[in-house]
Amino acid sequence: MTNKGILLVLMNPPPAFEEEFNAWYDTEHIPERLAVPGFETGLRYMALAGAPRYLAIYDLAALAVMDSPDYLRVALDRSSPWTKRVTARARVQRFTGEQIYPGDRVTGRAARIGVLRFRDLTPDGVAAAVQGMRQTYEGRAGVSQIRVFAGAGTRGTDVFGVVEAQALLPDAFDPAVFGAAADALDLVNGYTPF
Repeated sequence: MTNKGILLVLMNPPPAFEEEFNAWYDTEHIPERLAVPGFETGLRYMALAGAPRYLAIYDLAALAVMDSPDYLRVALDRSSPWTKRVTARARVQRFTGEQIYPGDRVTGRAARIGVLRFRDLTPDGVAAAVQGMRQTYEGRAGVSQIRVFAGAGTRGTDVFGVVEAQALLPDAFDPAVFGAAADALDLVNGYTPF
C-alpha cells in the first residue's frame, strides 16, 4: 500500500485583500488543483481564532503527485497570473508530507479541524508526536479521525497532526504526552469549514 500524501497550506491575506483572496481560492485555485490527477480532496477552512487565518487541505493519492507533470504544469513558475498576484500578497506556509498514521485516510466532513505542527524532529521525536496525537485524541468523544503527516524540515522531519471532530476540540492538553516532540510544537490552532 502507498501511503496517502497531503498538501497543507496556511495563509494570511491582508484584511483589505480577503475578498479577492477568497474569490481566487474558490473560483480558480481549488478547481485547478482538483483537476490534477491524484488530488483527491480540496477543502478550505477558517481559523476560529488566531493565525494563520486560512487553511487548505489537499489529500493526495501519494506524495509523488507533487512531482507529476500534471501538477508541475500548473504550479510554481507556471502558476496563473492571478495565483502569482494572490500568493505575492498573502503570507503562505506550505507543507507536503506523507501520511504516517494511519496511512490511507482522506479528509472527511468535520465541524472542526485541529492542527498541530512539530518542527525538525528526530526519528524518536516523530514517534513521540504520533503517540501523543493518538493518546490525546483517539477515542475522544466527537473526534471522527486523526491523521499524522511527516515531511522534510530544515534540520529534521516536520510533522503535522490533523484532528477532525464534530464538536469543539478542547483548548488545553498536556504537552508532556508528546514526550521528545513537546518542545518542537510550534502551532496549535482550530479551524471550521469555510
